[in-house]
Amino acid sequence: MKHDPTTDAILVSNYIKGDESALGVLIKRHKQRIYSFIYSKVYDGDVADDIFQDTFIKVIKTLKRGAYNEEGKFLPWVMRIAHNLVIDFFRKNSRMPKFDNSGEFSIFSVLSDSTLNAEKAIIKEQVENDVRRLVDELPEDQREVLLMRIYNDMSFKEISERTGVSINTALGRMRYALINLRKIIDKHNIVLTD
Repeated sequence: MKHDPTTDAILVSNYIKGDESALGVLIKRHKQRIYSFIYSKVYDGDVADDIFQDTFIKVIKTLKRGAYNEEGKFLPWVMRIAHNLVIDFFRKNSRMPKFDNSGEFSIFSVLSDSTLNAEKAIIKEQVENDVRRLVDELPEDQREVLLMRIYNDMSFKEISERTGVSINTALGRMRYALINLRKIIDKHNIVLTD
């Protein structure tokens, strides 16, 4: 097979100008790498096919809108789209459990799992980002106690001394922080996995 010397950037430019065949060349050129990446995350041919197609539907829509600005970085851009669609798949997939809000509030246990495969690593990264955003929505006093307790592993006695409030107040703030996190999760219909 003869190698096509036309760069991705030129092909993208040609496609945007109306040359439909340029997209075919891009897909053919990168199909194996993109598909292999998707398959390595989902281990299911049908799902990988769907995500691959969805990836290029997004690529086409973005190019047609004229919103593509990753000059010369077509493949990394497409891989990012595929990566995001893989995350969406795992988060929407019914086999992934919705976070159980009952009992001890342990969404933070997700963050400390050290035996992660590629699939779990992607989900863990997304959950960490979601948790950070959720925590940022808390009132300052609750956020402060929660961060000290969960991320700094401080006892309520240490939190009490650091913040200048009683242990009961620190406990109360932690309790309200967890209640408010549950409300924020429900309000935004966020799925956190464990």
